[in-house]
Amino acid sequence: MQLTDDIAYLKGVGPSRAKVLADELGILTAGDLLHYFPFRHIDRSNAATVASLTEESGIVVLTGTVSNMQTVSTGPRRERLTVDFSDGTGSLQLVWFAGTKWVREKLKPNIRYTIIGTPSVFNGQWQMTHPEVEAEQSAAGRQQSAPFLPVYNTTDKMKQHGLGTRALSRLTETLVGCIVPPEETLPPEVIGKYRLIPLGDALKAIHYPDSTAALDAARTRLKFEELFFLQLDHQYARTDRQSHSVGRIFPSVGDHFNRFYAEKIPFPLTNAQKRVIREIREDLRSGRQMNRLVQGDVGSGKTLVALMCMLLAIDNGCQTCLMAPTEILATQHYHTFLHMLSGLGIGVELLIGSVPAAEKRKMKARIASGETQIVIGTHALIEDDVQFRELGLVVIDEQHRFGVEQRSKLWAKATPPPHVLVMTATPIPRTLAMTLYGDLDCSVIDELPPGRHPVRTFHRTEPRRPLVFSFLKQQIDAGRQVYIVYPLIHDNPKLDLKDLEDGLEMVQSYFPRPQYQVSMMHGQLSPEEKAFEMQRFKQGKTHIMVATTVIEVGVDVPNATVMVIENAERFGLSQLHQLRGRVGRGADQSYCILMTKDNLAGSSRERIQTMCATTDGFQIAEADLRLRGPGDIQGLQQSGILELQIASIVDDEPLVRATRDEVHDILADDPNLTRHPTLYNYMQHSKHKQLWSKIS
Repeated sequence: MQLTDDIAYLKGVGPSRAKVLADELGILTAGDLLHYFPFRHIDRSNAATVASLTEESGIVVLTGTVSNMQTVSTGPRRERLTVDFSDGTGSLQLVWFAGTKWVREKLKPNIRYTIIGTPSVFNGQWQMTHPEVEAEQSAAGRQQSAPFLPVYNTTDKMKQHGLGTRALSRLTETLVGCIVPPEETLPPEVIGKYRLIPLGDALKAIHYPDSTAALDAARTRLKFEELFFLQLDHQYARTDRQSHSVGRIFPSVGDHFNRFYAEKIPFPLTNAQKRVIREIREDLRSGRQMNRLVQGDVGSGKTLVALMCMLLAIDNGCQTCLMAPTEILATQHYHTFLHMLSGLGIGVELLIGSVPAAEKRKMKARIASGETQIVIGTHALIEDDVQFRELGLVVIDEQHRFGVEQRSKLWAKATPPPHVLVMTATPIPRTLAMTLYGDLDCSVIDELPPGRHPVRTFHRTEPRRPLVFSFLKQQIDAGRQVYIVYPLIHDNPKLDLKDLEDGLEMVQSYFPRPQYQVSMMHGQLSPEEKAFEMQRFKQGKTHIMVATTVIEVGVDVPNATVMVIENAERFGLSQLHQLRGRVGRGADQSYCILMTKDNLAGSSRERIQTMCATTDGFQIAEADLRLRGPGDIQGLQQSGILELQIASIVDDEPLVRATRDEVHDILADDPNLTRHPTLYNYMQHSKHKQLWSKIS
């Protein structure tokens, strides 16, 4: 059977099952099934006993006899079949809700069976639902030919159509016995250097290894394969862009930039900011389109760097825009830019959804004519009728919050395409960055501006709330302001979490009017209400802002010195770090107080301990990656960029580094892959994913 053959033609599949495989798993061909890897293997020779079962046992192999078969009607044409199973050390109940006729005909007393399934406790008794059952003699024969049983992820719909993990294993067993081995994909010198087994052998052994050593060798080969081509996708795109993409040349450092630098900078630039500006400056005069990511911890001065680069674009006759993920953040950038650019004669506009239609039409006309030089906005910037006269630089803040299609629309608003600067205040772990951003140039701002104090972070539980609120009163009486963040707006009976509405009542009871003024901010307020509440807080008219995570990104009130996060155990490390970054933005010492329940689970406790131990965003990002995996970091699960089948960015860092280095060396010596026809063919014909450098 060929890899490209329709899976329906594999023995045991047929049209009906083929449709289920296509709908549920995207499996259309024999090659697709061959690349659907098991998530674990069961060692048939290592049978468990009923007496040894625990709640954490997972899938086990048991051998024993059956007795006492009973059928109970559960409704029209529905029944439940129970069978007692014993292995001499104890007993459990086998349960079937479907296929009961087949089970009744198959199982016989006084015959030993091998059963495979996941035990659980029901009404104080061990039971196993829909186990795989095989006569011990047949199982022993299979143990000789296939000592390790693959276990696959399946869905309820698949099980309803007889495609549980055992059925899948029968299909893959048939497939590996008849498939024509695939051609090699990696260069021979790479295979030899890392002593990788042939691809065909790896694809068979990943399903049916004959030893643990064979399984390890198969995993290593397939992980290397997956990471190698992920790196090739990204690094080839970067090489191709650097060779062929034409960008506007910004040769001048003009009056706007120089006046701003001499008269307007609020504090001396850090060495890190100066270094990043130099790197961007080199990009802007290289003749290639810039695609650069700037990473910087909260409060590190990324926005100032972006503004200075926007002034370079203006000095070279171009317009520029900044796209932010929320109206709050866009509005804040707008007011910051107006203040910092006052007196320089630069036209700045705020284009967000809540701008009245008549004013928006006038604003779009000014943008199209070139009268407006800097446009700050949300996704409203990508509307088709927003046209620029000469868009030269696009800045995207917290860019992972925008979808691929959104970013590409902005990117396509000028010819040649504008230079692109993307910023994130969520530091990217080193391993993830070298994988995800292989096609982008990366800069890191790793210093805080002078005069900033690290935020001191404390963990407190409910019994200490009076002391916490007493501390808040001390801060407010000293002229400071406070955030209190809740995970929910309204009460949810299904979740044991504090909510903003009840929290507001509690806060107001501790901080009564008129001595204390409390405001509220959440996502269900109208844009006008949000702007009103935010402005009151920035002006110091309210002392406490009770909010949800709508304030997570970009809110900048230097006088706010305390961040209280309720149910902090329910937030991820990255989000906790972002919320903490809303304080510590002035010269005064700031504090973050993490309120949690008394008893924390292991991972929750580790997150809280990490937050209290460090303010280093990169250390926090590494811990977050270790605890959560890469799926949720930077919204990657949604973007589909890291849908790895077998490799792990966290656990396989040595392979990440090795594949990155190999791809780098190959492209440095052969940038067009003319001497690597297999790799060239892959790049031309594979369905590799869109990359951020192409659409940012």
